[in-house]
Amino acid sequence: MGEPGTDQSDPQLVADLVVQRLRAWGVRRLFGHAGDGINPVLGALRRAGDEIEFVQARHEENAALMAVGHAKYTGSVGVVLATQGPGAVHLLNGLYDAKLDHVPVVALVGQQQTTALGTGYQQGLDLQALFGNATGYVQTVLAPEHAPLVLDQAFRTALSTRAPCAVVLPHDVQEEPAGEPLPHEHGVVPTTPEWRRPRVRPHDEDLRQAAEVLNAGERVALLVGQGARDAGDLVQEVADRLGAGVTTSLLGKPFVDERLERSAGVMGHLGTSASAFLMAECDTLLVVGSNDPWTEFYPAPGQARAVQVDLDPAVLGNRYPVEVGLPGDAAETLRALLPLLRERTEVAWPNRVAEQVTRWRALAAARAQLPAEPLNPELVVRELSSRLPADAQVSIDVGSVVYWYARHLVLPPGVPAHLSSTLASMGSALPYGLAAKLAAPERPVVALAGDGAMQMNGIAELITVAARWRDWADPRFVVLVLHNRDLAEVSWEQRETEGDPRFRASQQLPDFPYAGYADLLGLRGIRVDDPARVGAAWDEALAADRPVVLEAVVDPEVPLLPPLPAGESVSEQMVAGLQQEGPAGERALRLLEEQLRQERDAR
Repeated sequence: MGEPGTDQSDPQLVADLVVQRLRAWGVRRLFGHAGDGINPVLGALRRAGDEIEFVQARHEENAALMAVGHAKYTGSVGVVLATQGPGAVHLLNGLYDAKLDHVPVVALVGQQQTTALGTGYQQGLDLQALFGNATGYVQTVLAPEHAPLVLDQAFRTALSTRAPCAVVLPHDVQEEPAGEPLPHEHGVVPTTPEWRRPRVRPHDEDLRQAAEVLNAGERVALLVGQGARDAGDLVQEVADRLGAGVTTSLLGKPFVDERLERSAGVMGHLGTSASAFLMAECDTLLVVGSNDPWTEFYPAPGQARAVQVDLDPAVLGNRYPVEVGLPGDAAETLRALLPLLRERTEVAWPNRVAEQVTRWRALAAARAQLPAEPLNPELVVRELSSRLPADAQVSIDVGSVVYWYARHLVLPPGVPAHLSSTLASMGSALPYGLAAKLAAPERPVVALAGDGAMQMNGIAELITVAARWRDWADPRFVVLVLHNRDLAEVSWEQRETEGDPRFRASQQLPDFPYAGYADLLGLRGIRVDDPARVGAAWDEALAADRPVVLEAVVDPEVPLLPPLPAGESVSEQMVAGLQQEGPAGERALRLLEEQLRQERDAR
């Protein structure tokens, strides 16, 4: 007799049924970490051979972030697997990341035997309660016949609502025979692994009312989010028809061509001065697929008439008082709206927007050239723009690096770039980048991270990169580490928001040889601390025959301030706090004064 699930005389186990159901839902890769609570499913994956690839992360949190990254880069459901107790708890960060950025993820989580539930048994947590707020659907499988229904419901819910879902699998249920289909009777719910994307378009009357608002506007602005991922060309057509300027949310940045003359870049605290102008001066706003939380950077309520397009009707009017909400897919809606919009011949507003975009680009270039000790991080990220391969995939971590990505990195059309935006979870760049690379191993990946994020979990996932890169068709996987020994974004928040000097005990990071560690792992390490060498370092990294850690030693005192008119965000309290910091604060003040001078010169 063979092992369970492989011999015709043996009944199939529930664990084998789980793996078969994953296949039926199109799953070819899942991410996770082993544990006894999920061992039967791991055994079923082994028995299934190469039907589903299991990707072992160094930590369950990273596995969950990989699943989120997989969903973001591929558009399909990301699947993560973990054991009960601490394994389940570690998944929460990734599940909340998926929830807040609206991507489909399914977590398969082991659990203690049903006979031990509720007894305070080892690792016996109430997983229904644990995952209740983090997911759109959570259900414990209570019997073999229950498993297909729960799995199908989890996948359908994840895809329909773009949300994470959790399937809890008690150990004893995983080991039970799968059994025969139940008879057609009361209390038996048939199910099948089937889902198709709907076509969602607003009513004609709603489109007509939206067109009336947009046609009446004289100074139109578009705010574009990730909901426009399949509508980039249509967004530009609408903008050209209306003579509008275009700004994006952080998640929407990859879906708008920022090389165009009225593309104002990212809005919000980490955005551009051109986007701030656009939002402050427009009289009409069209929001496409965005639920961006930076409401203080929207037009003031009452300033602009607004139309919003979103697949989720629940978010219409959620950030700004819109006059017409259009529930629908961005591409379908804009395609239907275009014929109703009048062609603009007026040039005053488009010219003003283009002028502000030109000023911002000059200001950004000047800021990147400011001397720093030793490197200006803006220069480091800016030097990547002209070198980024046209088929690259980009991941970005949380921290000061997001400011430089938002303001300086120009993405070639079609290059995806993703980050933990709404949850803003540090340590996401390496898990996201790995998910992107595994989904498309023939494409180069560039991951942008700070040293804080690397110390949180990125260093650990370099081990995963080292274990897998030889299997990739294109071995290029470049990890930029901005090494400043400081949690720089929070340090500047302490200064700007609280008016406090940097609290060194909480902000200063231990030193670590990032490039040297890469060499130790058999990767390539490149360390750069000379501005004249930055471009050459990028060239070397992108031409390497293996993954590279590019360690750029940068200045933590380069200011991180919102795109407000010169000096508005600089309070006397902030200046006083910087003066208490000694030489570092003096350098920050000098850089700040120079940036303000550049802003005044650019006006």
